[in-house]
Amino acid sequence: MKKILTMSTVAVALGMSLAAADANAWERHGTASGWRGTARVDAQGGCYNGTCSRNITRYGPYGGSMHRSGSVTCNPNTQSCTGHRTTTGPNGGTVTRHGTVYR
Repeated sequence: MKKILTMSTVAVALGMSLAAADANAWERHGTASGWRGTARVDAQGGCYNGTCSRNITRYGPYGGSMHRSGSVTCNPNTQSCTGHRTTTGPNGGTVTRHGTVYR
């Protein structure tokens, strides 16, 4: 149930982006410093031709990193959105999720 709810939330959010405009690329970079050190995040994404995607990498203060990439494609004819994402953790483990939601 959580996976369906998450995918539907992403699909709705990205579906709104699809309605707004195609090819709207974005990029974000940031750092945060604390008593444990400095963490960094690099992210980019955008929408083109009915598909929205994003890539994000987080770097921890101790040198570890996590990478997540995914995309969502919405089809107005079937009123559905199909998405997938892959996450790779700091130790090399990978989790892939995918699903389709219908309105």
